[in-house]
Amino acid sequence: MSPSANVRRVREPSVSRYTAGRLSPIRRVADLRRLRGEQFDVLVIGGGVTGAGAALDAASRGLKVALVEARDLAAGTSSRSSKLIHGGLRYLEQLELHLVHEALTERGLLSTRLAPHLVRPVPILVPLPAGNPAARAGRRAYYGLGVAAYDVFAGVFGAGRGMPLHKHLSRDGARHLFPSLRADTVSGAIRYYDGQVDDARLVVTLARTAASLGAAVVTSARVVGFVREAREVVGVRVRDLEAPDSPEFEVRARTVVAATGVWSDDMSQMLRDVGVRPGLRVRASKGVHLVVPRSAITGEAGLILRTPTSVLFVIPWGGHWIIGTTDTDWKLDRSHPAASARDIRYLLDQVNEVLDRPLTTDDIEGVYAGLRPLLSGEADSTSKLSREHAVVEPMLGLLLVAGGKYTTYRVMAADVIDRAVRRLGGASLPSRTADLPLLGADGYHSAWRDRQDTARRHGVTAGVVEHLLERYGTLAVHLLAMIKADPELAAPLTGAPEYLAAEVAYAALAEGALHLDDVLTRRTRISFETPHRGSESAAHAAAVMGDALGWDKAVREREIEHYLARVAAERQSQTMPDDAAADAARLGAPDVRGFAADRGVDLLQVDL
Repeated sequence: MSPSANVRRVREPSVSRYTAGRLSPIRRVADLRRLRGEQFDVLVIGGGVTGAGAALDAASRGLKVALVEARDLAAGTSSRSSKLIHGGLRYLEQLELHLVHEALTERGLLSTRLAPHLVRPVPILVPLPAGNPAARAGRRAYYGLGVAAYDVFAGVFGAGRGMPLHKHLSRDGARHLFPSLRADTVSGAIRYYDGQVDDARLVVTLARTAASLGAAVVTSARVVGFVREAREVVGVRVRDLEAPDSPEFEVRARTVVAATGVWSDDMSQMLRDVGVRPGLRVRASKGVHLVVPRSAITGEAGLILRTPTSVLFVIPWGGHWIIGTTDTDWKLDRSHPAASARDIRYLLDQVNEVLDRPLTTDDIEGVYAGLRPLLSGEADSTSKLSREHAVVEPMLGLLLVAGGKYTTYRVMAADVIDRAVRRLGGASLPSRTADLPLLGADGYHSAWRDRQDTARRHGVTAGVVEHLLERYGTLAVHLLAMIKADPELAAPLTGAPEYLAAEVAYAALAEGALHLDDVLTRRTRISFETPHRGSESAAHAAAVMGDALGWDKAVREREIEHYLARVAAERQSQTMPDDAAADAARLGAPDVRGFAADRGVDLLQVDL
């Protein structure tokens, strides 16, 4: 039977995409019921960018789709990136030209068609080192050729590229754009553009768009094993972590897609008991980022710097700068990778080489660490491992997708769902996601043009409307309606005036947030944008979220306690001298979802 014959349209024509895409508490109950009672064409394990992208791709083809995630959407790698949608300028030097072209094509799609409300241009300077005239001319020609090739691969002309062209700058021109650059370290710069994104928000939007097309999306649903018939995978066993006393249940599917990132090798381990070799290995590379206030560095553009072991970005992020990243092998706890004092010192030392006022640890507002899933090769350094992706079918009914980079999530998703469709006998169902705007994208440019009128109609400032449009696109009207119904939701969050109380309520009622940590760490970025790491905002946010979800006093206090313990553990880990000590300190805080870290306690962790 072809997949199209098995389609069940969940959304009625009279139901809007927004309503169908609400990840509300009621929706979670309904989707859990679907998991227990239906057979799906495609079941996706993993709620990171690749998993959410795969669920959207499959749902857009008319397949019956489910997505399960052990923690929260984007709880792992996909919320801890450099916040860039980029082609990878350094990949040109490594002659990975196809990868650069692919990524730049995706950058253009996201910034112009799929998610213009979430992906926007950010200027970045390539500083040219000082030296004798001949050396300066050689470096400018070398770097200039690379940046010019970058523009060519993106498409020099046409609206589809989504970014302005590069420009050469003198030393004075470079320091005019970035006054904090030390004059003695540069002879000039080249300015180019890449895309900036709130990575966690894009993942949530992908998942909601998949839900709007009928996909069942359930977080806090941990896969603990495969269901097999003979040598074919026909489903998975799931534990609902929000109901720890309830029994595990089976979810049946004609094809299971595992988009589990740095946990891919755990799935390989699960297959070895039947003598199956998965055909790929994934290594985890730890990337650490620092966040400092905008006042700590004077500049109107970002920087990209070469370091001995990685590429260092200094990127403007609202009222802050993001500085990162490291690129080191990581073999410890994958759920909560920890930044050590050594990581922090390394980043400060590298960036201070070009700044006129050196940064210190006192300047740091936030720190976050993530793990990149790299396809393992023969190289000793993780910075040399492949950023390409692979799709393998180690067993009938099971597809693994791993590797790749955030920017090319849509390509990875299309590749793995192409394989699934061929297996299901539906070769005439091509990917549609290149032409499918995400929720909030439709009408965005008009909404931005009319933002002053919208502010007047709703009795709020233009700044509030701009903030909401840049985070929710045209879905901002729903938050404005919430504020009109309850004016208290217009209040800024305590300790985080950039965010409104309405955003916390909306996260709980429409974006699948189940815990305080989900809101302070991913639906907003308060956990790394404030010096208190969200501790001063926790009580207010818990009160708003508790009202939305019906929490009693005990639940509210427990959520706050969990969050504060997490902040304390992270702060302690960042004072430790090395990875092992930092990891031990970070594991001092229990997970709010109530299961132990993944050091062999269970075989699967699936929050990409």
